[in-house]
Amino acid sequence: MSRAPVILSFLLLAVLGNAFSPENPTDRKILVLLDDLSIKSSHSLYFQSLQTRGFDLDFKLADDPKIALQRYGQYLYDALILFSPTIDSLGGSLNAAAILDFVDSGHDLILAADASASDLIREIATECGADFDEDQSAMVIDHTSFAVSDTEGDHTLIAGDDLIQSDVILGKEKIKAPVLFKGIGHSVNPANSLVLKVLSASPSAYSANPKSKLSTPPTLTGSAISLVSVVQARNNARVLISGSLSMFSNRFFRSGVQKAGSTINHEKSGNEQFVTEISKWVFHERGHLKAVNVRHHKVGEADEPSIYRINDDLEYSLEIYEWSGTSWEPYIADDVQVQFYMMSPYVLKTMSTDQKGVYYTSFKVPDVYGVFQFKVEYEKLGVTSLSLAKQIPVRPFRHNEYERFITAAFPYYGASFSMMGGFFLFSLVYLYHK
Repeated sequence: MSRAPVILSFLLLAVLGNAFSPENPTDRKILVLLDDLSIKSSHSLYFQSLQTRGFDLDFKLADDPKIALQRYGQYLYDALILFSPTIDSLGGSLNAAAILDFVDSGHDLILAADASASDLIREIATECGADFDEDQSAMVIDHTSFAVSDTEGDHTLIAGDDLIQSDVILGKEKIKAPVLFKGIGHSVNPANSLVLKVLSASPSAYSANPKSKLSTPPTLTGSAISLVSVVQARNNARVLISGSLSMFSNRFFRSGVQKAGSTINHEKSGNEQFVTEISKWVFHERGHLKAVNVRHHKVGEADEPSIYRINDDLEYSLEIYEWSGTSWEPYIADDVQVQFYMMSPYVLKTMSTDQKGVYYTSFKVPDVYGVFQFKVEYEKLGVTSLSLAKQIPVRPFRHNEYERFITAAFPYYGASFSMMGGFFLFSLVYLYHK
């Protein structure tokens, strides 16, 4: 019997052992697909920042016939970086559907396009909720918020500073300088709550061909143009969509920037800080939550019962932690709620916290019996969603558990005894009165 399949299986298990896991959510092995291997050197600062943080990057040409995302039903990579905007057809068995299945399986994606973006790249972006300008010669142009440059005279080099206000996505430290952007814009559906604009164009921007005069009004204008967007899917997979591959380049990282109309000349653009911080979010180094030690019991007891009785006083608690990139830290918030649910919530309580990750509350079981659920549905901008549910039955009082004399029934008690007393008096009068 050949040992090759056995050895191959052990090697595969070793690779998967370092993959994404709930206990260590930071992605470890990333496939990087390039149009040209020269991108590996022209964007080396970005790749080095990922490797410094512990990521294992596997560089391949996008048309390599040996590309594979999975083997024997198991994914070989935890995330995918697509720096191949001009590719029309991916190598191996890889196509748009395979990449979308990769995301649907809970893996992360960074997609960068430019003015020469192919239909394949546009299709993937559209499926993720970002629609690039249909005019394939269009670029984002801004005559008021452009970056002052001796070589760029068509105002397509944008100095963007309209950033999303989220410490979870961009970190607590403010982006110090405008972000240089040269590429194509896209729109997002405002009704789609899964897609967020991270870097938006200014109100004076528009999308058009910079080499020709406008004959018709542009379809994308103003702040409706998104330069960089992110998606957090319902399975907590994260996607970054950028209309500029140059935004990740060494040249933009090292370049100074002065926004038109401003007297401030920054020695270094905000690209490196911006791209590093948003990559931390995409690869779950920030904003990834887990809930553990979910408990419930009657007040004054410690053991979890198998059934509650109506009007019981109970306590419910859980612990929530956030991944910091290296360890789990207590998650602090004031908006975590629990529902006691049967068809609809009978109880909705905002939970208190001890500032150490423990959330707790107490309430009285409703005067309704049936099969209930403890439910925690937590969704907040930038953090992974939590969905917890635990079923518990609630029974009515047994016949011997009611109070011996019920206060509300005193009128009926009085009526009964007065009837007996009246009958006794009537009997005496009827028998002995002549």
